[in-house]
Amino acid sequence: MGFFAKKSGYVSDFTRFIDELKQQNPTLEADQQAGRARLWDKPTLDLDDMRRTQESRVKQRAYVYQSN
Repeated sequence: MGFFAKKSGYVSDFTRFIDELKQQNPTLEADQQAGRARLWDKPTLDLDDMRRTQESRVKQRAYVYQSN
């Protein structure tokens, strides 16, 4: 049996805090996943819309501050 295989009864303050938080709010993890999906999971891109957007752009002049 190695040194790291021993299990102690120690539970950190942070682990206790997280466990209590999860007990008080059982939907916490589902809310976190919903928030992540809202921020990061984007709908698939429509290639036809992308093509039309690129074609409809007005070309910018080489020097934008020139008035002629």
